Amino acid sequence: MVTPGHEGDPLVDATREAVSTAVEAWRLMMAVADAVRRHQQRRRGGVEEDLPPAGEAATDIASTVRDLVPDDIAVALMGGADWPQMAQQTAALRRAGVDLGVFLPQLAEVAVTVRDAVAENAIRISRDGTGEWERMLRETLPAGPVREAILSSPTWPDIAATMARLNADGIDVRQILASAHNEGVGLDQAVARVLGAESAPATSRDATLSYGPLTTGLDLPRDLDLSDRARAMRQLAISPVENERYGRWVQEAMFGREREAGLLLAARQWPLLATRMAEMEREGKPVRDHLDRLLADTSWEQGSSARLSARLVQATHNALRRPLEEVDSSRAAVDTAAARSQSASVDPAKRRSAAKSPASAEPAIAAHRAVGQAPARGRGK
Repeated sequence: MVTPGHEGDPLVDATREAVSTAVEAWRLMMAVADAVRRHQQRRRGGVEEDLPPAGEAATDIASTVRDLVPDDIAVALMGGADWPQMAQQTAALRRAGVDLGVFLPQLAEVAVTVRDAVAENAIRISRDGTGEWERMLRETLPAGPVREAILSSPTWPDIAATMARLNADGIDVRQILASAHNEGVGLDQAVARVLGAESAPATSRDATLSYGPLTTGLDLPRDLDLSDRARAMRQLAISPVENERYGRWVQEAMFGREREAGLLLAARQWPLLATRMAEMEREGKPVRDHLDRLLADTSWEQGSSARLSARLVQATHNALRRPLEEVDSSRAAVDTAAARSQSASVDPAKRRSAAKSPASAEPAIAAHRAVGQAPARGRGK
C-alpha cells in the first residue's frame, strides 16, 4: 500500500491514486499472462497444472518482486488482498519456464508508465479545477480495467473538461458514464474471449451491485458472496478479531440505540463497512471518531421502518467517508441526553428525570466519550 499522508493533501492523493492505477494495470497483465499459460497447458496435455500453495508462493515470490519492481508498486502489490493469488500465478509462470528476471521488469515498465501518466493527469486536473469529475467517475463506474484505462489515458483531462461542460448544460453525466461503461464491459469481455481468458471467474452479482460510492477505493474480489458472512469476511481479508472490534465500536458509538446497532451489524453490506474501517485503520484514521456521527446526526431515523437497515448502512458509510473537520450546518446540534431519555433501553424513571432536566449547553458527545464512562476494554486505533 502507499504510505499514508495528510488527509486531503492533493499531492499525496494523486500519488496514491497513481500507484493504485498502476497496480490495476499489473493485475490485468498478470491475468492475461496466466490465461495464456493455462491455454498452452490445455493445448499440450489437456490438463491444467495446479497452482503452488498460496503461502509458499507468496513467501517465495516476494523477494523477487522487491528486487525487480519499483518500491511503491511492489509494496502496493504485496499489500493487496489478492497478493497470494498473484504470487501463485507468478510462481506458476516461472515453473512453466518464464524468466522472471526478464518478465517482471517488463511488467514493471508498463506499470510505471501507467503510474506516471495518472500522476501527470492528476496535476493537470488539479490545475484545471476538474478533479470532481474523477471522483464522479470513481463513484459511477466499478473498479477494474475499464475505469482505470480511462483514468490513465492521456486524454482523461480533456474528458473531464468535457464532462464539466456537459454538466453545465444540464446533461446527466452519471447516466452517460453508466451507459458508456456497459458498452466498455462488452468490449472488454470480447477481447478477453479472443485472448483465451474466458476461464476467468465472472463478476458475481454481489460484487456488481456493491460497486459504487459504498466501495469507492476498496479492492473487491470479483466473486464476492455477501450471502455467506464468514466467506465474505475471508474474501475481504477481515479477521474475526477485527470484525468483533469494529462491531464493538459501532455498539459504543450508538450507545442507547442497541436495536439500531444490531440492525446495522446484521445488514448484508456490513462486511463492506468493516472493510472500509480496516482501510481507515491502515491509513491511521480515527475510525471511532467518525462513527460518533451516527448519533450526532440521526436523520437515518426518518422514513419507513422497512428501509431502516439500508439507511443505517448509508449513514455509516457517510460518517466514515466525510472528513472530521466537515460540519453539516443544516443539522442542529443533538441533545444526546434528551435523545437517550426517549430510548426504550432506558429505565422509565430515568427517562422522566432526564426529560425534566434542562438541555446541557455543552456540545453533544457520544456517551462512551463522557468522562468516567469509558468502556473497560482497551481501545484500538
